[in-house]
Amino acid sequence: MEYPPVRCFRVSGKAFTEGVEIHQVGDAVLRIYGKAKTVADCFKYRNKLGLDVPLEALRALVREPGFVAADLLRYCRICRVEKVVAPYLEALL
Repeated sequence: MEYPPVRCFRVSGKAFTEGVEIHQVGDAVLRIYGKAKTVADCFKYRNKLGLDVPLEALRALVREPGFVAADLLRYCRICRVEKVVAPYLEALL
């Protein structure tokens, strides 16, 4: 597949299993990571993605109605990026 560019990352343990939401689309059952888990993953791979991607994702998440910082920080703890995310989150709140 040439477009869009796709990069694969391997994860295991809680970083793989936590934050998965189940969605039914037609006859298919899709397992998709939630928004907060996706932002935590973006920060986890910030060196490969560039810092602009996780920062924009964090800004978008904070603007979402019903955003709960504790949920984001829980996934950041699992992905071992809580200390990286906390200052950015504090600045946005």
